[in-house]
Amino acid sequence: MKIHEYQAKGILRQHGVAVPKGDVADSAASARDIARTLGGSVVVKAQIHAGGRGKGGGIKVAQSPEEAEMVARAILGMRLVTPQTGPEGRVVRRVLVEEALEREQELYLGLVVDRGAERPVFIASSAGGMDIEEVAAKSPERILKEPVDPSLGFKAFQARKLAFGLGLKGDSVGKAVKIMTGLWGAFVATDASLAEINPLITTRDGNVLALDAKLTLDDNALYRHPELKELRDLGEEEPLEVEASRFSLNYIKLNGNVGCMVNGAGLAMATMDIIKLAGGEPANFLDVGGGATAEQVTNAFRIILSDEHVKAVLINIFGGIMRCDIVAKGVVQAAGQVGVKVPVVVRLEGTNRDEGRKILAESGLTITVADGMKDAADKVVRLAGGAR
Repeated sequence: MKIHEYQAKGILRQHGVAVPKGDVADSAASARDIARTLGGSVVVKAQIHAGGRGKGGGIKVAQSPEEAEMVARAILGMRLVTPQTGPEGRVVRRVLVEEALEREQELYLGLVVDRGAERPVFIASSAGGMDIEEVAAKSPERILKEPVDPSLGFKAFQARKLAFGLGLKGDSVGKAVKIMTGLWGAFVATDASLAEINPLITTRDGNVLALDAKLTLDDNALYRHPELKELRDLGEEEPLEVEASRFSLNYIKLNGNVGCMVNGAGLAMATMDIIKLAGGEPANFLDVGGGATAEQVTNAFRIILSDEHVKAVLINIFGGIMRCDIVAKGVVQAAGQVGVKVPVVVRLEGTNRDEGRKILAESGLTITVADGMKDAADKVVRLAGGAR
């Protein structure tokens, strides 16, 4: 689960991380009042779940409260397009108004779970303010890594090692150590999968602050953090993905035109691969799970058909725990509710396969039955308009 910058900074502040003074506003008048409280020049920052906001015109400096109001009015409501939003962009509903700071250095700090190393890893770089992927590709020598033993936690000597590696000196070292320790604390306390400060800045008067912050929380751990669930912003998420989550369906919207309904994540990945091998493009990842009910299958089918880009649907089910007749009943039920205007290809194998096929055959629906995954992929790609 992604959260906004101002929410991430609020969590980091609780763990002793120094951040600029500021507050969030949902109107131009509120932005003016916050700027007046801060005094002097401020930065007005669009709050969306995407990076690259400055490149898209979503971050502006204002020299007075009146200018902050004008800038906020221009940003609020705009459809901000960045390299991470895609061409459709995101509508800005809030802005963060913060004190403007003179920066001396821009650094990068991040914490991720390295699944290969089976432990969290601290990443630091003297090339802050840039995409870390770009730095890693062009200047890998500027990337510092410090693995953290989960049983021991992040130690002060590791923080000092990173601080010295970043070229910090004097009081800045101790302040950076405090920020790294706080970032680790927030990472662990929230069960985050990513914690990032980019840039971490040093100022001419010797301060070290998190100028920007990003936290991505592990959805699977949210049951332990009811207070963090309140940070979810449904307006920033794909509407069909939000709808799918209401029915405990694993759905991710993609850019193709072949809708997929599959049981099991591994089979879903294989299904998307074989659609691409046949020359098509999957429109979604949708795993109904091993024990889905007819109601869940109905809602899954309805959600797939709600995507206007879907030109054909492939239902690929291997009946183990999930019985093929349950899937067939759900498909027939959904077709009766929403109406099917695109071709549907079904591949059923496993438990109650024959019963499932019989239900589909007697439904009166125009459905193409496939023998095997390759046959299913070839047929659905052809029905969707052919290889792209």
